[in-house]
Amino acid sequence: MLVHNDFPEDLETPVEYFDSWLTPVDRFFVRQHLPRPKVDAATYRLKVHGLVNSPLELSLDDLKKFAQVKVPATLECAGNGRGNFKPKIPGLQWTKGAIGNAEWRGVRVADLLKKAGVKPEAKFGTANGMDVGAGKTPDFIRSVPLRKLLHESTIIALEMNGQPLPELHGFPARLIVPGWDGASWVKWVNDLQLAPESDKGFYFATAYKYPNFSVGPGGAAKPEEMEVLEGMAVVSFFSKPLDQAKVKIGAVPVMGVAFGGEHRITRVEVSADGGAKWVDAKLGAENFQFAWRTFTHEFKASKKGYYTLCCRATDSAGRVQPIEAEWNPSGYLWNAVDRIGITVEG
Repeated sequence: MLVHNDFPEDLETPVEYFDSWLTPVDRFFVRQHLPRPKVDAATYRLKVHGLVNSPLELSLDDLKKFAQVKVPATLECAGNGRGNFKPKIPGLQWTKGAIGNAEWRGVRVADLLKKAGVKPEAKFGTANGMDVGAGKTPDFIRSVPLRKLLHESTIIALEMNGQPLPELHGFPARLIVPGWDGASWVKWVNDLQLAPESDKGFYFATAYKYPNFSVGPGGAAKPEEMEVLEGMAVVSFFSKPLDQAKVKIGAVPVMGVAFGGEHRITRVEVSADGGAKWVDAKLGAENFQFAWRTFTHEFKASKKGYYTLCCRATDSAGRVQPIEAEWNPSGYLWNAVDRIGITVEG
C-alpha cells in the first residue's frame, strides 16, 4: 500500500491491484479523518432516532435478524487523483488508488426506517460513527437525503467480500451509499438521526462541496456557490501494463477498470497513440449499476518505440471521460483520461 498517513491511516491501493473485479480487502484503500475507535461488538448499538415514530436501539445481533442483502459497489474518495491537479491543491495527494470495488452485505436502511416509522417532515438522515474528534478537530458527521437512504441498495454493511468488516473499514457496521463519494459512507456507524435539515457541522456544511460552475485553474468559489457532492464522475484506470513498463514486440495485454458513480459503464476505449485514434476495449461480464467494470484489450505492438496508451470510459448517462479534469479548489472528482507510457523493445 502507498502510505499517505500512518495515524490516522490513509492508505492508497497500487494500480496493479485493479486487475480483478473485487479488490482484495487487504489491498483496499483506507481514508480516515479521525483515529479509528476500538469497538466492542458485544456492547455495540445502532440508534435510529429523531423524526421517527418508534426510535430503535439495535445490537449487532438485532441487525443480523433483518433480511441481509448483498450490494456490489465501488467506493471512491472524492479526492482521488488530487495529486494530478495543476496547480497543486492542499490535501492528501492521492494519485489513482483511492478507489476499490467490493461486495457489501448487510441490512437495507429502508428496512430499518420502515420499522422505526419515518415522520413526514423528515428529509435527511444524519449519520455519525464511533470515531471522535481530537482537540479542535470536529466530529465526522454526514447527512444523506432521505431519497437516497431509502434506495434499495443503500445499506448498513456488516460484511465486506464475504467476511466481517475489518476495523479499518468500519467494523462492525458501515453505511454504504452506492455511487456517492466515500465521505458519505460513514464507518463505525452507531447513530442515524432523521431530521428536516442536513447537519450544520464542518464535514457536511463546509467540506466535500464542489463549485456549481467552472472556476478555472487556481480559481476560487464563494461558499454560496458550492454544492454538496453526491454522485461520482465517470472515470477509468489502467492496471496493466504499468506506467513506463518495457514490453516485447507482439501482443501486449492491456487491462483496467472503469466506474460511473450511479451509472453503469457502457463503453471503454483505448488509444495507443496518445489519443489520435481510439478502439473499443472488451468489457467484463459484471455489469452492476454501482460497481466498476473491468476491461481488457490487446495492443499489437508491431515495432519498437515509445507509446502513450490512453483509456476513456462512457457511462449509461452518456457522460464521457474528459481529456482534462475540471480544476476545483478542493481537488475533487479528478477524472482525466488515464495515460501511461510503455517502451516496446525489439
